[in-house]
Amino acid sequence: MVALILLATFAGMLMQTVLGTTVPTLMRDYNISMATAQQATTWFLLANGIMVPVSAYLATKFSTKKLYIIAYIILFAGMLTVFAAPLPKPSTWWVFLSGRILQASAVGITMPLMQVVLVNMYPPKQMGAVMGLGGLVVGLAPAVGPTFAGWILNKNHVILGITFSDSWRTIFILPLSVLGICLVISPFVLKDVLPNKAIKLDIISLIESVLGFGLFLWGFTNVATDGWSKLNTVIMPILFGVMIILVFGYRQFHMTKPFLDLRVFKTKQFTLTTIVIALITMAMMGVEMMLPLYMQEVHGLSALDSGLVLLPGALMMGIMSPIAGLAYDRVGAKRLALVGSVILIIGTFPFVFLTAETPNIFITALYGMRMFGIAMVFMPLTASAMKALPISEAADGTASNNTARQVASAVVVALLSSVTQNVITHAQPAAHLKTTNPLLYADKLIQAMLTGYHVSFALGLAFAIMALITAFFLRGHVLHISNQADDLQSKGGQVK
Repeated sequence: MVALILLATFAGMLMQTVLGTTVPTLMRDYNISMATAQQATTWFLLANGIMVPVSAYLATKFSTKKLYIIAYIILFAGMLTVFAAPLPKPSTWWVFLSGRILQASAVGITMPLMQVVLVNMYPPKQMGAVMGLGGLVVGLAPAVGPTFAGWILNKNHVILGITFSDSWRTIFILPLSVLGICLVISPFVLKDVLPNKAIKLDIISLIESVLGFGLFLWGFTNVATDGWSKLNTVIMPILFGVMIILVFGYRQFHMTKPFLDLRVFKTKQFTLTTIVIALITMAMMGVEMMLPLYMQEVHGLSALDSGLVLLPGALMMGIMSPIAGLAYDRVGAKRLALVGSVILIIGTFPFVFLTAETPNIFITALYGMRMFGIAMVFMPLTASAMKALPISEAADGTASNNTARQVASAVVVALLSSVTQNVITHAQPAAHLKTTNPLLYADKLIQAMLTGYHVSFALGLAFAIMALITAFFLRGHVLHISNQADDLQSKGGQVK
């Protein structure tokens, strides 16, 4: 059952970044700008961010087996929609985005549900190792996405006598096949793990959650195309979103049976770990989303080669996640978070000074160092966040933790896309140089691109520094205490 859940969730999480190296291809095929092409990622994060808060209610209301099967069907439909989207035209871009939204909605259920299921299947003393296992999915899948897509786009591939074209559509064939197999065997392998309650859906909370997070994230996704000063598509959605989220939060704190129990944030350790995870996510995305574009537009690499530059870092993330989980069981989250944040800062700083002549091997080494540091932070802090709560609050804690991470991802992708695009636009050379002095125009255009990417990488560095500062306030290592015992004591029971 665990193997099936990890495999299917991996296929879903792969969708988050698999289009990272395909942005130039989508721009060309659909005749759209970079900011519009980035919607393939930002709208994914938008829909994902809306669904994650709902996952806690769904996990409590519906059986584990039924919920997983429904989510897999939605994910399969989303992949199929993108794969079979109409011939690339700007007017059919919405079909492509609708498939991405379906994918994200399903991942918004399966990813937090995976963490809650693992927490309930294994004892607290194995929490670090279990979260490290989950890290193979949460960390590795998004990390290998750009490389996998680059390999597909590089050339036609012949596998078992079947020719697969170098089209972006081919990217979805393997995940579709894996998910299809998982969907077929799910009724026979999946079991009900989480305890269910006949809770009534609070329609007002659901509307507040969807509208609040939806408007907030939608406003940020529009920044890349409309800029920060657009009132009706950026400023107003963000402001109204914040207001509705505040009302939503106030109601949850004062409800007897909240839709999403935000009282988990009263636990200091949980709150601090969630903040650090959000900041590390923003630091990771600050480089991960822009580096493939830098490699292709400044270094002139193909989608495959730019993906290969990132591959060692992705593998580092996959190797280190379970190791970091085991280390957490011995030394705790604070030490790992501090060391990992320092490594991340050291690995990010040189990116601010990259040039057109920077060797690819140097970038690969730096990226690998970054992913090493991120792996030391992510899963240990996730385990620490879950361990800080009674097991009865695992679903709400996971939903809250992942909501913060998804909001952080959506905000930083929109922020970096808009800032980078604006810096490049304002720094690019005059158009007349293209004909009067083409060499000077090309040189100045490269410098303009570098300026934009330097700003993006600098923001990633700033988020890493903020994560390090916040990590100092984490609680040190404590001995494992049964979450069930904590839960029993909180209800007035005695533990021998």
